[in-house]
Amino acid sequence: MQLLGIDLGGTKIEGVLMSPDGDIRRRERIATSRDGYAALLQQIANFIDELDPEGNLPVGIGTPGAISPHTGLLRNSNTTCMNGQRLLEDLAAICRREIRIANDANCFALSEARDGAGAGATTVFGVILGTGVGGGIVINGQCLAGAHAVAGEWGHNPLPWPQPEELPGDACYCGRMGCIETWLSGTGLAMQHAQQGISSIDIFARAQAGDGECEALIKTYEHRLARALASVINVVDPEVIVLGGGVSNAGRLYANVPRVWGEFVFSDSVRTRLLKARYGDSSGVRGAARLWE
Repeated sequence: MQLLGIDLGGTKIEGVLMSPDGDIRRRERIATSRDGYAALLQQIANFIDELDPEGNLPVGIGTPGAISPHTGLLRNSNTTCMNGQRLLEDLAAICRREIRIANDANCFALSEARDGAGAGATTVFGVILGTGVGGGIVINGQCLAGAHAVAGEWGHNPLPWPQPEELPGDACYCGRMGCIETWLSGTGLAMQHAQQGISSIDIFARAQAGDGECEALIKTYEHRLARALASVINVVDPEVIVLGGGVSNAGRLYANVPRVWGEFVFSDSVRTRLLKARYGDSSGVRGAARLWE
């Protein structure tokens, strides 16, 4: 049976038909509707019907935020019209199909653990370093959702082992100060440069070209990332940490960060591997499809 997955993003919706062995049979992308919740539901339903006109396949959907196990309502989504809505029930009704929904970072982690960079590892921590910072935990090939559906949400913990100049940190949209997301997201990195309007991609490129200010900023970023991931290793102790999101394309991270994190890991050695995602920005939709395996 083919697997049908949808990655519901703030700017685009991606859908795939995939075989169980990971072969993509069809892939489509459309721009996400900005006309409100009802219009978005209808757009998703139409997109699913286009991918599977016969209506036989169940659907796995990855979305920012998560459905509260206590209220059944979606929360913490940057597609804000979905917050406070019964997304699962509403989609099942309009699509007339069986649907499973998971956080997009969990879908990313699941994809990379099953047949991506973390394949074969017992415990994988999947990291999104993009506009925000997210994470997902996969153990023995299964996502760990947690009692509150927030397992892996390391981005809204404070930056560990803070330096004096890092306190109290910038305000985060969650209402707290100094969250890891404010330091390690691509957006957060860009805001730390004196020149406003420069992107995180530009900062890495300028550092590679010899810009001293950007190089210093990237070294500080690597140290912060090492501290933040060391705290994950101390709690989860994964065999593999897989990076995704725009910042993950900076190849220097995979050598430099592990050189630092040993100082902060509560162990005499660190064997956790830091790897780049195999499937890039398509890992999320692949993981969504695998929610029905």
